[in-house]
Amino acid sequence: MLNYLDFEKPLSDIEGKIHELRRLAGDDEIIDTSAEIANLQAKAKETLKDLYAKLTPWQKTQVARHPARPHFRDYIEGLFEEFTPLAGDRKFSNDEAIQAGLGRFRGQGVAIIGQEKGHDTKSRIRHNFGSARPEGYRKAVRIIELADRFHLPIITLIDTSGAYPGIGAEERGQAEAIARSTEMCLNVKVPIISIIIGEGGSGGAIAIATGNRVYMLEHAIYGVISPEGAASILWRDATRARDAAANMKITAQDLKDLGVIDGIIEEPMGGAHRDPQRVLASTGTAIAAALAELKTQDGDTLRNNRRKKFLNMGRNL
Repeated sequence: MLNYLDFEKPLSDIEGKIHELRRLAGDDEIIDTSAEIANLQAKAKETLKDLYAKLTPWQKTQVARHPARPHFRDYIEGLFEEFTPLAGDRKFSNDEAIQAGLGRFRGQGVAIIGQEKGHDTKSRIRHNFGSARPEGYRKAVRIIELADRFHLPIITLIDTSGAYPGIGAEERGQAEAIARSTEMCLNVKVPIISIIIGEGGSGGAIAIATGNRVYMLEHAIYGVISPEGAASILWRDATRARDAAANMKITAQDLKDLGVIDGIIEEPMGGAHRDPQRVLASTGTAIAAALAELKTQDGDTLRNNRRKKFLNMGRNL
């Protein structure tokens, strides 16, 4: 049984009935439930289609945070060959929220950087739920410099609610580390392709998302703060996150209209967690197309176009 979201209750009721009918049929071979199961399956498919045809920003936020949604490691295993992780910032320690390394994408050498949230309690704690400390961003800077030196395209996979705001992180220069990572993205002369695969939260996301091409999965979100954080600031009430999400323009569709991102990667009906292999394939296709386009540009052009892209955001609104 799937982990259903709040708004998916009508679907969970139907699929629960299907599960129960299959159990009954398995217990008693005399009972033929195939016709009723087929009818319920058709109804479930239609219900799923109706639910996802009119998702609100808050519902998209829930989908983007679904625990079964593919994470960084899933993309590494599904899209890249010969991945070699690189650890440490050479200054303080290794941050587990940001994962980075070198690998091959369809035969081409690339550098890969992204946030890993984890898939169970133990791994989520290990990766700090995808919220990086300064060491993570300094590790990202090191890998970006390495990629620039060896002329390797950079692919970043963003999935974080934001950088870690703890006392230790602030003491070690969280804001400066984020700024340096953003600056390094703007300075290198190799292609950078960024994909928002789940949440893209605040400076913790933009630090590795300042790319020549920025894409979002269909039900991902991207904003300067989480809906809960915005609600806490605006109304001093985190329970009004639904209202904040509705007004923040954090969905892929809104951000494409605003010119913040370059494209939207379609998800399977019901979200990426319902068919991970399909969304991995779609993401790979988008990366391949972007690499083919960007490899025709020289280093100075790549850097200048990237800078112009971000400097021009919002000027024509």
